[in-house]
Amino acid sequence: MFTGIITNLGKIREICPNEGGDKRLIIGAQWGKRPIELGMSISCSGVCLTVVEYAVDWFAVDVSEETLSCTTLGRWKSGDNINLERSLKAGDELGGHIVSGHIDGIGKIDSISPDGDSSKIVVAAPKEILRFVAKKGSIALDGISLTVNEVSSRFFEINIIPHTQAVTTLGKITSGEFVNLEVDMLARYVARITEYK
Repeated sequence: MFTGIITNLGKIREICPNEGGDKRLIIGAQWGKRPIELGMSISCSGVCLTVVEYAVDWFAVDVSEETLSCTTLGRWKSGDNINLERSLKAGDELGGHIVSGHIDGIGKIDSISPDGDSSKIVVAAPKEILRFVAKKGSIALDGISLTVNEVSSRFFEINIIPHTQAVTTLGKITSGEFVNLEVDMLARYVARITEYK
């Protein structure tokens, strides 16, 4: 489990094909006083991946063909920056909302415009995801916990404050780019329960 509060930025150093269609990603990252460990779960731009190898300034993860096909990971290339978050430990502060790292789908940045010191971002999303998105509810965009401002039949809108722009990949995102989406876990379960009424 994660909070959607990005703790680090990483950079894709290398993408190595494995047998059978999977890939191994080598990701450069500095972890400071809390080193990573073998088998640890790390949210990589919202996707929960397992550390299979590591050194002081990098770690490696194996990505299945399924994950490559239903997330933005299949579009990543060497040199891309990604958002990183370590998994929660008992007693950690829950600063965002509960995020599982299981991506529900892919959204596309429709537009970005200034809104005071912040940026307003409009995201086009599939209908099957939008049914779980609520005004003033939560959504994770590339692993970042965000509050939804508005929702329509094709889009949802969020605001990105200057701090989030400075410490995540959203500061340099442009219209037309694709992002990983994870809906609020509570919304998913509420919808499932109401299907049986």
